[in-house]
Amino acid sequence: MFFPFFLTILPFAPADSLPFAPADSLIAGDEHSLDEVVVVSIPSDRRKRSAKGQVATIDEHLSELSHVNLIRRGSYAWEPVVNNMQTERVATTIDGMKIFYACTDKMDPVTSYVESGNLQSISLNSGLDGNPQATGNIGGSLDLRLRKAGFDGDPFHLTLSAGHEWNGHVQVYGADAAVSRQTLYANAGLFYRHAGDYKTGGGERLPFSQFQKVNAFTNLGVKLTHDDILEGTFIFDRATDVGYPALNMDVAKAQALISSLSFRHQFRHAAWETKAYYNHITHEMDDTQRPDVQIHMDMSGKSWTAGGYSLFTASVRQHDLSVNGDVYYNRLFADMTMYPGGAAPMYMVTWPDVGTLNAGLAVRDKIWLTGGRSFSVSAKMAWQHQKLNNEEGFKALKVFFPQMGDTYHQTTGRIAASYSHPLGPVLLAVGGGWGSRAPTVTEAYGYYLNNTFDQYDYIGNPHLKNESAVELNTQVRWQAGKELTITLDANAFFFSNYIIGQFETRLSPMTVDAEGVKVYGNINHATIANFSLKGEWQLTDWLRWNGSLSYALGRDADSDPLPLIAPWAYATDLVVSVGKWQGRVELKGNARQQKYGRKYGETQARPWAVCNLNAQYVFAPFTLRAGIENVFDKRYATYADWNHIPQKGRNIYLNLTLDL
Repeated sequence: MFFPFFLTILPFAPADSLPFAPADSLIAGDEHSLDEVVVVSIPSDRRKRSAKGQVATIDEHLSELSHVNLIRRGSYAWEPVVNNMQTERVATTIDGMKIFYACTDKMDPVTSYVESGNLQSISLNSGLDGNPQATGNIGGSLDLRLRKAGFDGDPFHLTLSAGHEWNGHVQVYGADAAVSRQTLYANAGLFYRHAGDYKTGGGERLPFSQFQKVNAFTNLGVKLTHDDILEGTFIFDRATDVGYPALNMDVAKAQALISSLSFRHQFRHAAWETKAYYNHITHEMDDTQRPDVQIHMDMSGKSWTAGGYSLFTASVRQHDLSVNGDVYYNRLFADMTMYPGGAAPMYMVTWPDVGTLNAGLAVRDKIWLTGGRSFSVSAKMAWQHQKLNNEEGFKALKVFFPQMGDTYHQTTGRIAASYSHPLGPVLLAVGGGWGSRAPTVTEAYGYYLNNTFDQYDYIGNPHLKNESAVELNTQVRWQAGKELTITLDANAFFFSNYIIGQFETRLSPMTVDAEGVKVYGNINHATIANFSLKGEWQLTDWLRWNGSLSYALGRDADSDPLPLIAPWAYATDLVVSVGKWQGRVELKGNARQQKYGRKYGETQARPWAVCNLNAQYVFAPFTLRAGIENVFDKRYATYADWNHIPQKGRNIYLNLTLDL
């Protein structure tokens, strides 16, 4: 415990400001530790960017990442899935800050609490070789990097944006301003979204698909000396009247307060950053707007997280080294009140105010070898202490687990290595690793949480073992000059003690119309494998083609399919760029879901294909974007649309951005 504490009191500077960093390192990233980046705020030819620009939702930016799928329960706050693994196996941070959702139904993923106007980029690390602040990232990690004006930039910059989507009458308005001086910078902004119910393919209105949201942010930086920088961030995000057509309840309020303060120091060939942060999430569900409710319920959840990390990076000859110590304390509490007609209200604690203290230490070394070869190794170990602070919730769960206590300790870790070798126009990379994660609060201590996916009530299991996995991965990239690039990616995860809900016929459900009860348990092993093939071809100076094909497979210990595993998926597009104009035509779709988790309540998803068109014209200082999504008004639902709620039908959008 001495070394992590020692890290927190030393100064720092960011790795991206190091004088010895390769000039291209911030553009292409490290292919084997940083898989992909979506840039939100700054156009770039080397990274993906949503066709809607900053007016796009965070979910639309996430969909640009090749390893990422999104589970959709409504129009708002989609749940990111990395390598076909959901939130439990994916670490999501904002500028390295740990944030935990406050909804037992995962209606508020971490990604829902930021806006495009405050976002610089979204970084994806696939698999176990995650960012140093990530914990439990068997499937991968996402880090949302906030946009900061920086020093010695434009003395003053103002951005105004407005957009409208005709399907659902979505209105988007944003404004942010930035000032930059040699020793001071500040940027702040306000973003607002409002959407009504949208229409599915064929023109049918989908009730309870509305939402509205406001996001305000500010970032401030002060250069104390030539090598010392102090930075602060504050975000306020509030969503209200959020409909979830795939669920039984909607959201009256989802609110986040996110804050951080960091100190940076740069040495000659090394850098150090230390950051402290605090965030508070409040989530309130209700069903008062739903017709024919048999028993009215109020459900609320709260999450508090305070923590910090200290990251040291250095370049010594052919070594790029990093050491990170991080610690956080999180509390999760959720309860519900049921109001049966003519009877007294019934109260139940669903998350028993679980306090989690977690401290970790991560190290990484990337070695640059001769001939363009490289080898990297990374490792992290974390120790965790949990205490159930709510006596009522603890006693309720103790009925099912008489031997359980109110405190628990876990130790988790990961280690990963990769090697890359160029062979003429081909770059070959192979890697592997092992990692473990502790059960989530829901998996260990959840109490009668209804899952509308399979219509079962779920109960946590405090006696769960840590889940672990071995990962194997490979990438082959062939590049013919600057015109054509073809990339083949494949990985496989072999799990031990895989955590999933298991049937418990001795218990009766509490939710009306529930099929039964499941209790989380460990199964001996499971396997998830992913494959993707991507191509990029610059046919002429003004015409570019992109295409992708992907497939995944998931099996449990009985060789039965796991739920929510993507079927064959494909996408292809042509991009035309002439002067200040850019146009794009896209075709994407999924094949029929042949292997689906029937055992786990999943039903088969049908094949689908949609066509999208968009165009952009720049007439400085304005940028005009327009497009048509689902051109042929196809009615469809993907495998990841909860309970197969249909997607939007034909949607025309138009947005305008002013940069001064």
